[in-house]
Amino acid sequence: MAAEGGQYRELPNDFNAFLQIHENGKVSCLTGKIEMGQGVVTGLAMMLADELDVACDDVEMVMGDTDLCPWDMGTFGSLSTRMFGPSMLAAAAEARAVLLRLAAEELGLNLDELDVNEGVVFNKNNKGENISYAQLVKGKNIDRFLDEKPAVKDYSKYKIMGKPKLRRDSVEKVNGKAKYSGDLRMEGMVYARILRPPSHASKLISVDTSEAEKVAGVNIVRDGDLVAALHADPEMADKARKLIKAEFATEEKKVNNSNIFDYLLENAPEGNVNINEGNLPDGKAGASVVFEQEYHDGYVAHSPMEPHTAMAYFDGEKMTVWAGTQTPFPAQSNIARILRMEEEKVRVKPPYLGGGFGGKSAHQQAVEAARLAKLTGLPVMVDWNRNEEFFYDEFRPAAIVKINSGIDKNGKITFWDYHVFYAGDRGSETMYDVPHQKRTVYGRGWTAPGIHPFPTGAWRGPGNSTNTFAREVQVDLMAVKAGMDPVEFRLKNLGNQHVIDVLTEVAKMADWKPAKSPSGRGLGVAIGLDAGTYVAHIAKVDVNKETGEVKVLKVWVAQDMGFCVNPQGATIQMEGCINMGMGYALKEVIEFEGGKVKTSNFDNYDLPRFSWIPEIETKILERYEAPQGGGEPAIVCMGAVIANAVYDQTGARLYEMAMTPERVLAALKKV
Repeated sequence: MAAEGGQYRELPNDFNAFLQIHENGKVSCLTGKIEMGQGVVTGLAMMLADELDVACDDVEMVMGDTDLCPWDMGTFGSLSTRMFGPSMLAAAAEARAVLLRLAAEELGLNLDELDVNEGVVFNKNNKGENISYAQLVKGKNIDRFLDEKPAVKDYSKYKIMGKPKLRRDSVEKVNGKAKYSGDLRMEGMVYARILRPPSHASKLISVDTSEAEKVAGVNIVRDGDLVAALHADPEMADKARKLIKAEFATEEKKVNNSNIFDYLLENAPEGNVNINEGNLPDGKAGASVVFEQEYHDGYVAHSPMEPHTAMAYFDGEKMTVWAGTQTPFPAQSNIARILRMEEEKVRVKPPYLGGGFGGKSAHQQAVEAARLAKLTGLPVMVDWNRNEEFFYDEFRPAAIVKINSGIDKNGKITFWDYHVFYAGDRGSETMYDVPHQKRTVYGRGWTAPGIHPFPTGAWRGPGNSTNTFAREVQVDLMAVKAGMDPVEFRLKNLGNQHVIDVLTEVAKMADWKPAKSPSGRGLGVAIGLDAGTYVAHIAKVDVNKETGEVKVLKVWVAQDMGFCVNPQGATIQMEGCINMGMGYALKEVIEFEGGKVKTSNFDNYDLPRFSWIPEIETKILERYEAPQGGGEPAIVCMGAVIANAVYDQTGARLYEMAMTPERVLAALKKV
């Protein structure tokens, strides 16, 4: 069950909503989830095929189409496999059981005489007596249901899942055949270039389109504060848009990169205590050393390879929108509401997305395209340029974490007082066995409406990279003071066997030799938890003390994610997280002045490059428990593990991300 627009919706009880068996034997897997590079186009097909007993290659994915697929709140939070997956498996299990009963009737056999393989039901004692799913269904919905729902298979019984499988979208994405929203074309389609404000604090006062209207073939549209130049040629649309003269009123917040953390603390809302165990004064009394530290984390952009893009067409009755969005059903609801149409008169069809990371949960471009299509009656393409992408990006919020903790003379953590501002509580679990602990959260997750100078939102593992950075650097501080090896200190203070297992495993992978930090080796360690998956990282770095540049040489990661549906897909996600994580850890900084976003493209926003990529070694622990999320966990430790490795080599401690060369040099001066 999930909330959207103030109303709760549930996934259907009818298994036909999840799958359709066609006369040619192919099976459609119907899901409201979308594919944006995380691999569920393959993983969900494997799950359905294994539970239904059909060939994986016979499963065709239908994803996110609001006319065909079951309602879904959106694709985020590494929820596709761990939350939608069980519902789909249950649907497949019931469908399989019903099909076996239908086959028993057709063949005149008892159920216990039957088995099924790749969509063909056969007599165990005479395989020549058989009938296919396709013959039983004949392309129609299955109209029989079971009062007592069958259980899904035991994980050990699966034949397709648990084995590495090449992603089914890999070839077409390499050879260029994969279609994204911006690749679509319709006869009569026009490109929209929209008037944008100079700042998020700006309001449109007046507009003069007279010069723009002189461009041959242009259509100037104004609907409230939506002002756009439309043309069949995108360059002509650009030309007309630049000729539009507009006046804006702007009242900026007096905040920028230099004072953002002071500003956020001054404007912090009242905190909410959501963990309070033991008694902090007792914990402090039992501590031989107390640590009090503040950690900062700046705004970070999503920077997807594909900017926000949508094409919309209104045929007079129905609005169809092809949009690169993580939330097709909420997009459908919002478009219908804004256009004052019935939801069933709006269809959203997301093609492949070229990366989302939470940034395409918003779907402003889809709304813009739909508004313009209804106003003009033309197919309209809205494809943001990189400047628009940065301006409207709902950045990962700048955040502060304050931690007060203590250890006793034996190196045991006695208390943990944790305060997180604006990052939310995802990833803020103490992780360690601490008898006296308290957690206070300030701000509503990553949104904090009205406080940040521009919109903020979910960014891959929302808030977790911030919280894990603060926690794991704080733990390293305590390990150093205790005079203990950082792995040994963590194991001494851990009780959760999942965490112990991944930390022990990654230490084996790295051939870890215990040493007190700073050892000069440049080795760091960190643990984390996200989307139900436990991770442990060790990283080796090299710091250039002249330039402040940090080179990540190797990263080892062990992951406990329950039963792993597609080990190859999960490994790819771990490697992607490591590479993307180096960006937020080391270089990514949004420059701004009030609501004016100065960062506008990749010439002034430093993303990880091929030359940065370290050697990577990963391991997924074998488990026969419920599958957990794999798209985000391995990114959350990257800031912490690099910071701890920098300290281990140089003795310089960093408390703010991104750990730019300037900040590294400043920290080195304090050693």
